[in-house]
Amino acid sequence: MTGWPTAGGPGRREKADLSRLSGVPVELVGVSRWYGNVVAVNEITFSLTPGVTGLLGPNGAGKSTLLSMIAGLLPPSTGVVAVDGRPAWRDPSIYRRVGLVPERENLPGYLTGRGFVEYAARLHRMPDPRGSAAEAVRAVALEDAADRSISGYSKGMRQRIKVAAALVHDPAILVLDEPFNGMDPRQRLHMMGLLRSMASEGRTILFSSHILEEVERLGERILVVVAGRLAASGDYREIRRLMTDRPHNFTVRSSDDRRLAAALLTEESVFGVEVGSSGLAARSADYGGFARSIALIARSAGVSLFEVVPTDESLESVFSYLVRR
Repeated sequence: MTGWPTAGGPGRREKADLSRLSGVPVELVGVSRWYGNVVAVNEITFSLTPGVTGLLGPNGAGKSTLLSMIAGLLPPSTGVVAVDGRPAWRDPSIYRRVGLVPERENLPGYLTGRGFVEYAARLHRMPDPRGSAAEAVRAVALEDAADRSISGYSKGMRQRIKVAAALVHDPAILVLDEPFNGMDPRQRLHMMGLLRSMASEGRTILFSSHILEEVERLGERILVVVAGRLAASGDYREIRRLMTDRPHNFTVRSSDDRRLAAALLTEESVFGVEVGSSGLAARSADYGGFARSIALIARSAGVSLFEVVPTDESLESVFSYLVRR
């Protein structure tokens, strides 16, 4: 181990300050990672304890880079990434502690699912590779297709066989990059149940997603990453409140936009209206309340509604709001 890059830039290294670590299963302190002039991760600090944590953010936010650093596959450009109090980079023993499910698919299509998982067991030098592989395949409910070629697997089946290979060595830490992509509802429920069960046994699980509902249903804690920065972290209920208790913009078209605008201004939750050539723009602090009340308000004002459209409900806009807070 030759040390860690410092703020001086790529190529300059000095010994990591491990005294800053608390010894929890996973810890990142002041971590950045750049590729040339592109900053993928910027000064992120967090720690993971046993249980399920969801890593939420839009595509391109830096989630995959974070997971690769935790798995020991990438060094940070600055900062410390540690597993069980030891730097993850250039420490092969970390691979025994961590199971990684990458988003990318580079699966050998010529192998059977069972053969692929057994090969992973042999790489980890499991005493009974065949038995370990059978147990892992059973855990992801893929026994019926285990002896078929991976080249004939559906997207959901390929996801599950990647999970089987990641947990074949019984890792204490599991990191999964968009694990539910391509799974049907039944497969998704089964996988969520498996991860909950593993967490209840004391494992530390981190999974990434760009879908809030997936994280809500499984994660006990949420980390929100936007443009390489940690925008929010904590209990998912608190993060959901931050996401919903924010200004919401609506575009409304009606039979009389001016009359409707005057009526909307009497509502406590509406703090701004503007009438333009394309309709009425309204701002409200209560998304649900506005959606429920606007029809009643229009009817009381004698106005017919033609269209009500939220204009800033994309994940990118929601996450950007969290960054600006």
